[in-house]
Amino acid sequence: MLHIDIPSRHDIESLSTTTAPGCVSIYLPTTPVTVVSDADRILFKNLAREAVGAAESAGLARGDADALKESFDDLLDDEDFWEHQACSLAVFATPEGVRTFRLPNTVDPVSQVADRFFIKPLLYAMTTPQTAFVLALAQGGVRVVEVSSDLPAYTLDIAEMPTDVASAAGLTTITDRSPSGRIQGSEGQKVRMRQYARKVDGALRDVLVGRDTPLILAATAPIDAIFRSVNTYPFLVEQTIEGNPEKLTDAELAQLSRPILNALHAERLARFAEEYGTAQAQGLGTSDVAEAASAATRGAISTLLVDIDASVEGAIDEAGAYSASATDVGYQVIDEIARRTLATGGTVLAVRSDDLPAGTSNLAAVLRFAL
Repeated sequence: MLHIDIPSRHDIESLSTTTAPGCVSIYLPTTPVTVVSDADRILFKNLAREAVGAAESAGLARGDADALKESFDDLLDDEDFWEHQACSLAVFATPEGVRTFRLPNTVDPVSQVADRFFIKPLLYAMTTPQTAFVLALAQGGVRVVEVSSDLPAYTLDIAEMPTDVASAAGLTTITDRSPSGRIQGSEGQKVRMRQYARKVDGALRDVLVGRDTPLILAATAPIDAIFRSVNTYPFLVEQTIEGNPEKLTDAELAQLSRPILNALHAERLARFAEEYGTAQAQGLGTSDVAEAASAATRGAISTLLVDIDASVEGAIDEAGAYSASATDVGYQVIDEIARRTLATGGTVLAVRSDDLPAGTSNLAAVLRFAL
């Protein structure tokens, strides 16, 4: 099972507004396979040592550097932590403490020290759906399969999950009459299925609470529509995996879920491209780095799309003026524009360059008001 803790909007805003000497950002690929997790720990140890050395070279006080090292050592010694990982790990540290996030997508190793955190790879994990839960729901059984892009599908063991329609209603078969004789026939069976669906929804709550991971339903009529009518999870995907899920393996469900996740991502990007095109026509769209820097500083950016791989050198001053000639500022300009956008209530999506609107590079921004 993937142990994922995707940051919330509050987490991202907190990270993006943190500025202090010795802000360390570490990213590394990891594995949920416990028997090979020692390699993850060794990689983290090396990246942490590199970060502490860089902080000391940048003039961080000896006591603060020691505090960073102690925090990293504590994390390295936490056996339980390293036994429960996902596909990547993000670590953000200051001399005052450490925050970690286990991510569903794979990232390249990074160790960066500046006066602010490097958050762009974290934003990519939030933008692109890499994982999903598939609810394989049939009258004769139910299972929840966790799928990801990099690992085999995995059936979750969920407490209080009913086994089938009949047992959920306390009956031997779905055709049994109720004690009053009221529930019978096809309509009675639908009542039983609705009771079953409500119990499935209830069992899912403990697993899905606090998440925004897509939930994909694999079911046939009428239980598909019945579950949707009682579902309380806001991220249930509209498209269903059709066919009897009892005849599909976990791997087959994972394979069938991938086009659905891709479609979700494509729809989101298409909506942004349309919004950006309209904004440009109204003078409220820009892909110019200098304009975006000024807009982000003034709180003018509503939605920002950034290229996760873009590396634009320079600096942005407190008033929002961008200088391409500035060097050794300790941060990347695109990341700083994203940070300022988040700090003023904007939305930031991190994507690959091919997903940017046509005719743009590095970034594309929709503005709340003209500059």
